[in-house]
Amino acid sequence: MIVVPPDIRGLIFDLDGTLADTMPAHFRAWTDALTPHGVDFPEDYFYSLGGMPTRHIIELLNERQGKQMPVEATSRRKEELATEYIRGVRPIEPVLKVARTHFEKLPMAVATGAHRKEAMRTLADIGASDLFEVLVTADDVARGKPAPDIFLEAARLIDVPPTACMAFEDADLGIQSARAAGMTVFDIRTLPRG
Repeated sequence: MIVVPPDIRGLIFDLDGTLADTMPAHFRAWTDALTPHGVDFPEDYFYSLGGMPTRHIIELLNERQGKQMPVEATSRRKEELATEYIRGVRPIEPVLKVARTHFEKLPMAVATGAHRKEAMRTLADIGASDLFEVLVTADDVARGKPAPDIFLEAARLIDVPPTACMAFEDADLGIQSARAAGMTVFDIRTLPRG
């Protein structure tokens, strides 16, 4: 059960892997986009980079594996595949329940490393488009997670000091980002599975 402390005045949610169970589809899209380039991207490494923008992951893989994948073209291909594989995505119900419970009671935002078009589609797929007054994406900040920028921007847009916000995350980089912004963090990986 997720309890929001009484001193919290705003809620900020990651999207992929936190509100929506999209991570398996994203891993499949990465695998299919990278295979033609001969790039090794183990699943545990993929999860460790959760929340990092696509183009930054490609740049990191190029650097670490001595590859020269075209960043924009590879990013587009990965996003096209993800769009195809994510159809029919399911919500992560305990987290979505928090958003529904606090709808119109606390200001809420989504802060995601996804691009706006993809994030809007995912929110629509899980029936959550109308729950959030603010959506901050990789398109809106210069530095992605683990930098605090995306969470700081979300807090600014809902007009709540970061220290009065609670962030919901499923990945180490996202948790680092929210903590660097000064927020209380709930790691949804602590929720019972089943």
